[in-house]
Amino acid sequence: MLRALKVPGDASVQECGAAFVLSPLRTVKWCNQTAAFPSIFHQAIDGTLNPGSLAMNKPVIVVLSCDQQLAVELPSALQGRVDVRACDTTEEVQDLLRTVTPQGFVADFRRTSHTGMAEARLLSLLQERFPALRIALLTPDRCPEPLQARVDETDLTHFKGRVDSQILAQTFRELADRVAPAEPSTLSRGQASANADPQYPAARNTPVSTPRAAITSTSSTRSTVPAHESAMLDTAAGSISRRFETSSPQLQQMLADLEIAARHDVTIMLIGETGAGKTYLSRLIHEASPRRTDPFLPVACGALPDDLIESELFGHMKGSFTSAHADKEGKFIAAKRGSLLLDEIDVLGLEQQVKLLRVIETGEFEPVGSNQTLRSQARLIVASNLELQPLVEQGRFRPDLYYRLNMLKFNIPPLRHRKVDIVPLARRFVRQFVQKHGVTIREIDPGLFEALLGYPWPGNVRELEHVIQRAVIYCRDGVLRAEHLPSHIVGGYAGPTNDPSVDLGHQFVTTATPRQSLEGQIALTEKEIIEQALFKNSFSRTRTAKDLGISRVTLYNKMKRYGIGS
Repeated sequence: MLRALKVPGDASVQECGAAFVLSPLRTVKWCNQTAAFPSIFHQAIDGTLNPGSLAMNKPVIVVLSCDQQLAVELPSALQGRVDVRACDTTEEVQDLLRTVTPQGFVADFRRTSHTGMAEARLLSLLQERFPALRIALLTPDRCPEPLQARVDETDLTHFKGRVDSQILAQTFRELADRVAPAEPSTLSRGQASANADPQYPAARNTPVSTPRAAITSTSSTRSTVPAHESAMLDTAAGSISRRFETSSPQLQQMLADLEIAARHDVTIMLIGETGAGKTYLSRLIHEASPRRTDPFLPVACGALPDDLIESELFGHMKGSFTSAHADKEGKFIAAKRGSLLLDEIDVLGLEQQVKLLRVIETGEFEPVGSNQTLRSQARLIVASNLELQPLVEQGRFRPDLYYRLNMLKFNIPPLRHRKVDIVPLARRFVRQFVQKHGVTIREIDPGLFEALLGYPWPGNVRELEHVIQRAVIYCRDGVLRAEHLPSHIVGGYAGPTNDPSVDLGHQFVTTATPRQSLEGQIALTEKEIIEQALFKNSFSRTRTAKDLGISRVTLYNKMKRYGIGS
């Protein structure tokens, strides 16, 4: 039977996440995902995920929570003796369980807006798949009835309200005691910082009881999933609209339509600027389709020489051209019954377009240098950063292929046209790179978001991701500010682009004075050169000055002038 631990305090969104609290839109989205919890773990239950053991001695604890602070403080509370994996969505947990068998699980359901049925089902699935799993359940002070029933029926550790990481760590103390304590030098910078400077105050009172010493599942046999529920769960597992996170109504409607098309064997065309997420969306299409168990192969047509595109797609026979020293299998065969993405399809020549149209219509083709007709069983997804109709008018793209592809065309709006997504994406990237680089971020200054919202993002989501990574790396005091962004981001100046698909519009045209155009841009360039040199030399000012060919005094003065390292 459970020993309920009650920690005074409420579980409001405002108090529960500190610097990492998500926006209201993102919070609602996360809560809505709980309805799909069973689908995420259906494959784990029927054994198809085949999770493996982690090749290390530390026990693995998975933290499913929007409160990333739990994942930051838990390793320190357990003296670095556990491997904590943070996930803020069920999709991340699903990916993790493909390769990791966890010994502990933190299920943070304090922010759910549902009745608790989906969460209770999740706990049931976890315990059925991992009978020895030690689970800590976090709920609001008023625990939903289905979760309370699950607590009463099984042996879990239950925390109500706000909980301190030191108290939570007691649940997994026995796991940590199985391995030797880590040396201080082996702790990551993020763990050490969290230990030295806790980012959350301790709980106001001591719990009325301590967590149990061991967990045993009350169910010794796996329950079976009904066939109708299995079909429903499999369909939900690949939901595109849940995994392509957006609050843009325009994009949400497009994703809903795309989700329907993904379930059928039809060719889909995606149009969007470079970095808008075409490859990522193509992978979601594949995973939402009945073909998800077969390969997904992306082909960047623009990166291939003209004389090798046919060989790459259709394969070739030995001796068919100078460098053909052996037979080669093309992508249409290598993809088997999976999905094949042809990115930058606009670069294909007219002859190659004829062969592609034939494959779409009949599935048939011949490898280069062969008379044998092969048949492709792959599902085709094509993408381009250019609208194809102007290319048809210019005679560069075949009309018959255009009309064949245009039947199911989906346009991905650029990031500057869906500004509502910029802040949630930025927060997500901050969490991602905080964990990757071991940097502690206690707070995100609102000025950083203002700068991000004022920039036109010609590189779209990919550019935003790289900018946030750079900002996290340069943050030294735990507070992420606009000054950690590149200067042109803060100034809202995008500069010229060589991507013909990008049209920033007149609102982003720079109207700088001659002084701003000359001295301002020179200073902008100089600051970025210094920042890059500092990063390259691990922030050693002596080596940086030597690398730049200037004295240390000159370097110090320039850093002070540009506010670098302040």
